[in-house]
Amino acid sequence: MSELIIKDAALLDLDSGEIVPGSSVRVAGERIVEVAPGGRITGDAPVLDAAGRTLMPGLIDAHVHAAVTTLDMPALARRPASRLGIETAGLLEAMVRRGFTTVRDAGGLDRGIAEALDTGLIKGPRVFRSGRVISQTGGHGDFDPVGTGDPRLCACHISSNWFAHVADGPDAVRRAVREELKDGAHQIKIMASGGLSSPTDPLDMVQYTHEEIRAATSEAAARGTYVLAHAFAPEAVVRAVTAGVKSIEHGFLLDAASARVMAEHGAFLVPTLVVLEQLAEIGRRWGYPAQSLDKLQAVLSAGTNAVELALDAGVRVGFGTDLLGESHPEQGRELLLRARVQTPADVLRSATLVNAELLGRAGELGVVAPGALADLLLVSGNPLRDLSPLAESGVGIDLVMRGGEVVRGGLP
Repeated sequence: MSELIIKDAALLDLDSGEIVPGSSVRVAGERIVEVAPGGRITGDAPVLDAAGRTLMPGLIDAHVHAAVTTLDMPALARRPASRLGIETAGLLEAMVRRGFTTVRDAGGLDRGIAEALDTGLIKGPRVFRSGRVISQTGGHGDFDPVGTGDPRLCACHISSNWFAHVADGPDAVRRAVREELKDGAHQIKIMASGGLSSPTDPLDMVQYTHEEIRAATSEAAARGTYVLAHAFAPEAVVRAVTAGVKSIEHGFLLDAASARVMAEHGAFLVPTLVVLEQLAEIGRRWGYPAQSLDKLQAVLSAGTNAVELALDAGVRVGFGTDLLGESHPEQGRELLLRARVQTPADVLRSATLVNAELLGRAGELGVVAPGALADLLLVSGNPLRDLSPLAESGVGIDLVMRGGEVVRGGLP
């Protein structure tokens, strides 16, 4: 769409935490070019009457796995790439229709899907892609069965599949990072502690040495980007951020001391509470591995405490979901779970302003302002009072615009 004026909108200003009625916005191409809080914009462009509905920036999910299309991990490993691509396209289209106009994929999404999005072959959110994750042998990204290792391993050995590079030693880590950056990854994901889905590592296991992590962060910095790290245990969090990691994912076992270290180093936390809830509710039904469900019990009730500790320490807390396969439709529930420890305004700031800063796109994403990308939602109700219209599969979202293009709803 070349140009559009949206009039009579209740403009959500997340900087001030206020809604300004009677506002107007002009969109030209993919960007917002004019904002009139409480005022009218005139011109010859087509006009969309918001009729008093809330106009707000599109949401950002900083931790998705669009290519993990089922909770049945053994079945996922057997699926042909063509089927995975079709399933991934469907999941991405559903995300943008739920109001998530930007996502950061935290592992598994390949360059082909990203190119299909960029060229308009498929519909979906703007994607910041991590490519394949980097894991140590026996780490959270190592899904090879026990006893299948190569006896000819050398210090620089790398074993790769569609989801991960298993790399040991600083030189191997450095090479794996370079491969993903060469392939167009926007940022790098490493595994710094045990996790739920991986079969052989305890949750509190600390993974990768300081030197290995520093190899990853220095290579990312050389390309002008950063490293995010899967980490549960406090020691893993501290090792990661002191080695230069910018973003800690999950952080379920965070304590006050590790939260202070995160704040001192300017690291972000991206909690993912909804994945715990969904794995507990539907994991067994959809074939999520039994040993992984057993691990889940150790962290099931810890997530909100970690968010509170991080906020108390002054850590910038973003917004992510980490949903897998059949649980993806519950993406918006993270808003409600986070509202148990934050105000609705702060939850929305995490999913817009904070995540935009994390992605290095402050002022361009997560705001309704001149020069920003025209990622806009038109929403029924007041999200500062009730997040349900956004949270329940986007039932209260009447219009989704991504880069000036309407992807949900219609124009009169």
